[in-house]
This record gives sequence, structure tokens and C-alpha cells, in this order.
Amino acid sequence: MTASSPPVVYIYADESCLGNQYRDRARPGAAAGLLEYRTASDSWVRRDFWTSEPDTTNNRMAIRSAILPLSALKRSSRVIFTSDSRYLVDGMTKWVHGWVRNGWRRKDGAVENVELWQELLPVARLHQVEWRWVRGHAGHAQNEYANELAVRAAREQMNSEGLVESAFPQWLAEEQAEKGRYADFRSGEP
Repeated sequence: MTASSPPVVYIYADESCLGNQYRDRARPGAAAGLLEYRTASDSWVRRDFWTSEPDTTNNRMAIRSAILPLSALKRSSRVIFTSDSRYLVDGMTKWVHGWVRNGWRRKDGAVENVELWQELLPVARLHQVEWRWVRGHAGHAQNEYANELAVRAAREQMNSEGLVESAFPQWLAEEQAEKGRYADFRSGEP
């Protein structure tokens, strides 16, 4: 990183919706994740985030998983945003610009979750975001951690009220010691 280049921030996000199969009762959900970046002294700073809704969908929570951390960044950054949501990643890389050109309409009608897409788009434009998809539940440490945060927030209907000190290092140490997972983990890009 040079003095003129923006910092690189890694965001790993996931969503959870408990009871997606139900239509006749509330489906509590949450969005959560891990934000990390390297300091000038070569150490890692990590922050967690989560938010929840009492009745929602995975797709709504996927969009929220991007709005919250991107909005929390205090200056324009280069962001590597990793999610297991094709809806979010494809939405931001393939669909959203066409929706804007077409007045937020698709061939078969209105865009779902339009108010959230409209909230996300200007926040994302403040940064240089590279949207990456990762297969969920496939052993990606930060994605697995984000999933645990999201499931807990959905169950307990919690909100972090912004970025908070991360428990990822402790979680990772426990996963390595107790379950033998992520022995080859290295911070930064996978």
C-alpha cells in the first residue's frame, strides 16, 4: 500500500434465516460478518458485526450483510467482500446496473428488495469493492465464523450496533485445538 492508495479491507459476510420453509409464521433472520485489515505495523485489526430482523428472508439479510460494514468504513477503501450469497454477489456484479437503467424494473416486474439495493448501491460506490463468492459451509474459516455469528444473531435477535471487537482469533484457536480445523489458516486473501 502506498500513501496514495486506499487501504485494503477484507469483509467476510453471511446471513441466516431460521424457518425459510414457513410461510405462516415469522422467520427470524440475521446478517453478520468479520471485517479485517492490516495496519502499517503489520498487525491485523478485526471487527465483527451483526444485525437481525424478526421476520425476513435470506436475500434481505444478504444485502444487509453488505450495507452494515460498508457504511461503517470511515474512509474510501479497497474492499475485498466475500460472501456465500450468489444473490448478493451476482446482484452487485451482474444485475444492479441494469436495474438502475431500467428504473428498478426487471422483465417480469419490480426488483425484489429494491429499497435495500437502493441503500447499498451508494454506500458501495464510496469504495472500490471486489465482490467474491465462496461456497458456503465448505471450510472457509472467515465464512464459517460469519455463519456462526449470523445464526446466533438470528436466534437471539441481537444487533451489534456497528463494528465491535472481534472474537475471531479465539474462535479460530478453539476450532484448531478442539476440532483440528483450519490448521493452515493465514490472514488475508484466501
